[in-house]
Amino acid sequence: MPFPLTHDDPQHIGPYRLVARLGSGGMGTVYLARSAGGRTVALKTMHAAIASDTTCRTRFRLESDAARVIGGLHGAQVVDADPRAETPWLATEYVLGPPLDEAVRLAGPLPEPSVRALGAALCGALGQLHGSDVVHRDLKPSNIMITAYGPKVIDFGIARALGDDRLTSTGAAAGTPAFMSPEQATGGEHSPAGDVFALAGVLVFAATGHGPFGSGQPADLLYRVRYEAPDLTGVPAALTPLLSRCLSKDPDERLTTAELAAALHDGDGQFADHLPDALLAEIARRATEVWQAPPQRLPAPPVTDRPAPDQGGGTTVALSRRRLLTITGGSVLGAVAAGAGTWAWLGRDEPSSAPYKKPAPGPGGGAQPRRKNDSVWQVQVSTPVDDRFPAVPLVAGELVSFVVSGGLRAFDAKTGSVKWSSAYEERAWQSVSDGDRIHRIVDTGDSEGKRRGPLAIATVDLATGEARKPFARFEEFNGQIAENQLLCTADGVLYLAVGQGESSRDGFVGGQSWSLIAVVVDSGRKLWSQRLPSWPDKAKRLHFLSARAVGDHLVLFQETDDGKVRVVVRDARSGELVWDKPLDGAAPDSLRVPPAMDDDHLYLGLGPLRALRLRDGSQAWQGEGRRYGPPAVKDGVVYAAQEGLGVVALDADSGRRQWEEKDAGGTRPDLTYPPVVGPKQVYSKGATGLRAIDTTSRTAVRTYKTVGERFVAHERSGMVLALGGHFLAAYPLQ
Repeated sequence: MPFPLTHDDPQHIGPYRLVARLGSGGMGTVYLARSAGGRTVALKTMHAAIASDTTCRTRFRLESDAARVIGGLHGAQVVDADPRAETPWLATEYVLGPPLDEAVRLAGPLPEPSVRALGAALCGALGQLHGSDVVHRDLKPSNIMITAYGPKVIDFGIARALGDDRLTSTGAAAGTPAFMSPEQATGGEHSPAGDVFALAGVLVFAATGHGPFGSGQPADLLYRVRYEAPDLTGVPAALTPLLSRCLSKDPDERLTTAELAAALHDGDGQFADHLPDALLAEIARRATEVWQAPPQRLPAPPVTDRPAPDQGGGTTVALSRRRLLTITGGSVLGAVAAGAGTWAWLGRDEPSSAPYKKPAPGPGGGAQPRRKNDSVWQVQVSTPVDDRFPAVPLVAGELVSFVVSGGLRAFDAKTGSVKWSSAYEERAWQSVSDGDRIHRIVDTGDSEGKRRGPLAIATVDLATGEARKPFARFEEFNGQIAENQLLCTADGVLYLAVGQGESSRDGFVGGQSWSLIAVVVDSGRKLWSQRLPSWPDKAKRLHFLSARAVGDHLVLFQETDDGKVRVVVRDARSGELVWDKPLDGAAPDSLRVPPAMDDDHLYLGLGPLRALRLRDGSQAWQGEGRRYGPPAVKDGVVYAAQEGLGVVALDADSGRRQWEEKDAGGTRPDLTYPPVVGPKQVYSKGATGLRAIDTTSRTAVRTYKTVGERFVAHERSGMVLALGGHFLAAYPLQ
């Protein structure tokens, strides 16, 4: 049954607009959602609080894989999925029918013909899984949807490949105690025979309204599953021997799915022919209810004493079995039209037509933002005094900041007003952001102006720009060395290249020694340290061009003293080298953008577009064409500008081309910087400006005049920020 969205539910997830809630639990929320074309789906998401857990993400990905294995005949057809998104999601067909537990509660225990037809169909579903070496491990009435065409098995949250113990601790029982097999209850291997045991329990419930081992506390249920005989009271006499055998404590004594299916049903007639009228009426009601889902959103804060909205209860229209099959099958053009009407009523996100208002001056002085070259706002800025490293826009909360000649300066990303300017002489390579906080290398009060002093790291107060008290201090490293680099941060860990020895205004000193270290932000503890090669006396180029950490891997573009570049991949947890190889053909300065990577691959352009496996550096795939700009990867898709063609999108896992920009001939895309990926558009610099390519039509729908050279998305403000030509400007991010 659909329920209204809450005030903090998102408008969209992936390409789908959320319409209503279907339910929420400890792992995530399930929404009723629609595509732009009007297709209705059930969209399952993972709660943000657990999305950062690698094991939970892996389970979610395996659930998507198992759902694809069972297919649309026996399960909810997978329409789309993105297990790598910040909020992982899985979109499946919206199944028109109630779960088995609700069906029994509404219509009462099913008659024997219904139980037999249900059991035979579920045997087919499990057989499909087992034939692909996958076991469900959590078959229960709430995971079985009853439709007019047959049952569909859903929720593969703990399904896994046979023999795969990676996600289950030894001795741990995973599943639902009331329908768990004895071997599963003891933490043992759950084979296809375990699914048969659970299926027999489900059929007992369907026939009687109670499970074979009763109800109560999990510990009591697990004891009965392991040691007591099942309660088959109320099971039709002809079914008792079959179900009793399948509920044997010994897996070897149970029937196979093929044997049980043959014993239950001869396959004659349509599934709907075996269902009671009350259940058919409920299926019909749900088939029409989905197009009458309340497109509303609860206010914030919710009014707790307000009566719940009407959920469309009312008279159920009785339909003939033939009419029911027509409505719930593929011929639903009338329903699709109703869905399109709902879509129009909900409205689309249109840009505001209100006139631009000049913002009030912000603290810190400086030039005030104004419109120019199609921008929402634009301000003039100065560049850093030291040009060894380009100014890097740092997105943190509502702000964007970067180092200018006067220090670190922060701007409101929505209005362009200056929020603050620091009083320190900053270096562009000594500040990083995790999206919410800025961290920087700072001078300690006792070492300012000296050639030696401890390395100290502090968090910047985003309200004032002042550095807070250092959370990390290391006496063994010299914090006064200008070439110290704060490389990147991820998952609460900072990665730095830091030196020991004398500092100098003329670059590196021959007697210095260098290390790559990882520091935990919350505790200031040094997680690990690995030695780096020394640089020649008075060399000025920095050790690293850019870096990024994702999951268990730290990827660095490391410059050598002969001007070459190497791709170095390290274990982010220990600093140990995973692999190291030269990056031929790329000029060092072209690699001053963070590496494009996800949990599995590093994506490289500036020549061929290719994916290297993070585990060993081997090539996973290479795209067509000889020359690409640096890529960007988001939600399982790699985007890059291809010479002579425009922007292309490739599947991150396979390299299969998903789409390429249409009518882009002669645009001469800029191959210097990676594209910026928004919810609906991809932004790429071309000869005539910043081009916005719509991902649905695959055409450039707008070109913004800009002098910007480096672009970054600021999702909270809905802006693309452009830095270059002594200007910082903002353009709509759509």
